Amino acid sequence: MALGDKVKLANTVAMKRYDGLKHSADEDDAAFLAQLLRLGILPTGHIHPPGERALRDLARKRTQLVRTRTQQVLAVENILARTSGTRASGNAIKRLSSEHVDTLGLAGDVALAVQANLAIIEVANTHIGQLEKRLVQGATPWPEYALLKSVPGIGEVLAIVILLETGDIARFARVGNFASYARCVDSVRTSNGKKKGEGNTKNGNAYLVWALIEAANFARRFSTEAKRFFDKKQAKTNAVVATKALAHRLARANYPIMKENKPFDVKRCFS
Repeated sequence: MALGDKVKLANTVAMKRYDGLKHSADEDDAAFLAQLLRLGILPTGHIHPPGERALRDLARKRTQLVRTRTQQVLAVENILARTSGTRASGNAIKRLSSEHVDTLGLAGDVALAVQANLAIIEVANTHIGQLEKRLVQGATPWPEYALLKSVPGIGEVLAIVILLETGDIARFARVGNFASYARCVDSVRTSNGKKKGEGNTKNGNAYLVWALIEAANFARRFSTEAKRFFDKKQAKTNAVVATKALAHRLARANYPIMKENKPFDVKRCFS
């Protein structure tokens, strides 16, 4: 691309190899891709600009570190539950220090295991804070960034993740296309009004749906309208389906914000 060549990223998830071929090799695969490209039916993915790509990878690294920290927090919770019969919240565990562990009355080996978990948590906290600071610096100039933060449940980090994982919003012709890319649309196969199976449930952006699910969990805690919508859905189904439905609403609300720079409209979102 830097040399002016026209580059296309083939979407292998949306492509199915012809099963009738007798053999397959790299040359045959290349010819098959060229044929799809010539016919204009080659499924392609979006190529982010290099600058955004680096910042997006940084946001994904933060997600990886957050998951690592969560694993260590859960490990400490399990150790305390098994050895002392007490349960501590995740925030309380994050505030634990090595000196505090010595006052818990744990056996030597158990205390050593907890201190190892706490050391990893401390290192993760340091690097997560550094990454978040850089992400905020990189996203602040974008006008959509401030508008996304006005959506219930979306803070600084989630707004950055949604922006970076979405990329150019103009590539989504309709709001339904964006919701599908965010994995907020059911993947089913129907015939004559009857369900015949499910489609590719992994088609879409895993990081984007994670951000929207996180936003939905925060929104139902701090937004009256979001909680009312969630409770109504939960009464008919269950909490998992209700959370996904709320994430779908937030995805549809984010689309005009990013495409038209319109402020968040709570009545339009939850009407």
